[in-house]
Amino acid sequence: MCGIYLTNIDFGEEKIRESLETVKFRGPDNTGITRVDELYFGHLRLSIIDLDSRSDQPMSFGNLTIVFNGEIYNYREIRDELIESGYTFSTNGDTEVILKGFSRWGHSLIPKLNGMFSFAIYDSSARKVFCCRDRIGVKPFYYYWKEGRFEICSQLRPLLSKGELSQEAISIFLDCTYIPSPYTVFRDIHKLPPGHNLEIDLEKRRLRKWKYWDLQDAEPLDIPYHEAKEQLHELLEDAVRIRLNTDVPFGTFLSGGIDSALITGIASDISDSPVRTFSIAFDNPEYDESRVASRYAEILGTDHTEIRCSSGDVMRLIPDMVRVYDEPFADSSALPTLLLNKVTREHVTMALSGDGGDECFLGYNHFDWLRKYLMIASVPYFVRNLLIRMIAVNIFGRRTSKIKRIMKINSTDEFIRDVFIGFDSIQAERNMDWFETYSGYRSLSGDPLQRLADLNIKLWLENDSNVKVDRGSMAYSVEVRSPFLDYRVIEMSRTLPVEYRYDSGLRKKISRDILKDYIPEKIFNQPKSGFSVPMGEWIRNELRDEFTETLSGRFLSSVPNLNIDKFTTMFRRHMDRRQDYSSYIWRLYVLAKWCREFGYLEN
Repeated sequence: MCGIYLTNIDFGEEKIRESLETVKFRGPDNTGITRVDELYFGHLRLSIIDLDSRSDQPMSFGNLTIVFNGEIYNYREIRDELIESGYTFSTNGDTEVILKGFSRWGHSLIPKLNGMFSFAIYDSSARKVFCCRDRIGVKPFYYYWKEGRFEICSQLRPLLSKGELSQEAISIFLDCTYIPSPYTVFRDIHKLPPGHNLEIDLEKRRLRKWKYWDLQDAEPLDIPYHEAKEQLHELLEDAVRIRLNTDVPFGTFLSGGIDSALITGIASDISDSPVRTFSIAFDNPEYDESRVASRYAEILGTDHTEIRCSSGDVMRLIPDMVRVYDEPFADSSALPTLLLNKVTREHVTMALSGDGGDECFLGYNHFDWLRKYLMIASVPYFVRNLLIRMIAVNIFGRRTSKIKRIMKINSTDEFIRDVFIGFDSIQAERNMDWFETYSGYRSLSGDPLQRLADLNIKLWLENDSNVKVDRGSMAYSVEVRSPFLDYRVIEMSRTLPVEYRYDSGLRKKISRDILKDYIPEKIFNQPKSGFSVPMGEWIRNELRDEFTETLSGRFLSSVPNLNIDKFTTMFRRHMDRRQDYSSYIWRLYVLAKWCREFGYLEN
């Protein structure tokens, strides 16, 4: 886990070194800067495998030079194959394997890699730079390109060619709470999408991108449930096993949920010693899962650390969140993610997590919402409109303006879209053309629940969940590995019949049944709080003055396309406890803080 940098712009080594210092947390163990021809390579190393300086980067072999961020979990198998072909190795790490594997196979190396990665390799003979990002987008990859001049980096802040803000990206953020690839908050900086290669021809001053992996048509396997469960269990065991290769102390994040408990259970079976586990205990019982997590730890025999925190502990991390996330990012669960990693780093350097389980196995509550929507979708629209109040109460169980808007949606695909971009907007005009970038999910399955799951993987997972975990862990130099994000697990999950994963409202059915091998069902079969914070109450109470001052009329008037009257009404209704609009308030607050941090749209 590291930070990479590469440019052909002659900023000079000292300026590049100063810029990389702003994200030194990504790699505190070594900073390497090398010039090859007209290119500057920069690397920040967090040592996880082969701690010796021989594995420092940038690393060269023959005419190739690489900067690499991530982990290749199957590098030993690839290394053995290369040795059989006559290659020798001077390190025990995965960077040298990528370098020599590229020398042996070129682009054909990429499908062999199982891991989380982003890297750039310069071939001085061909005068080309080849770049790649992992299939699921676990590791970030930013690049600036303009008329043959380029910069590449793991985060936005070190890039020295930022330029103008992208109004389109800010508009997307106001709907989504994040900025999806290929967009960034800057017009001339882009994200390389997951599963993509990028090649820069220095002589021709050309850049081209192409896709090497994507979700395929979801054809359900015709196998009995017990066989599917056994195959998935074996695959998860292997995904955990290959992620336990490390030369530093490791642990697992353990919440009260299914996914982290399952990963911890498998890791405990594989490990020769008790696994270190870490969980957060909140002072608000509505958001606290520590009691369940402690029970899991007791049953699994782990060495458990419970991190007790108050709302003040979390709120004090808000400046850190704005600083390390680089772009406007308004998932409030980033705050407890930061806190968990901050304390975990005092004990271990690598941790396994359960991220990805909800996307693969239909664990989010919006799958319930879609199921309920499908229940009434056959009712003619004009009848729904007449009976909307009664239907809303009987089907959804509450009266809110959001429910009324949902009931007026005309199609399943429109509903699925609105799950991700919001059923309401605080913008004067809403441009949703960008969403077509992700519209391929529609052709991958005829089942609406699978289409929703596919969009979770293609849009939400990369741009929200993975960003939250990468920045939150790297902020404190912790490497997080997620077995559910093994591309083999994702591919297999999509071939399982939907009813194996979601059965009459029971989410993650097959995951639950595997977990029974480790923890009694009566222990884990209870409502989950979610890894969240009581932002709505904080805005009304502890942070009331801060939010009121920050979201002043002067700042609001500087936000393009904002419906100021609508937002002002939302803010007032929230403060009066008439409705919870904390999500909209929080995203504008984050935008304001980001603008102040980067010197844009000053308020």
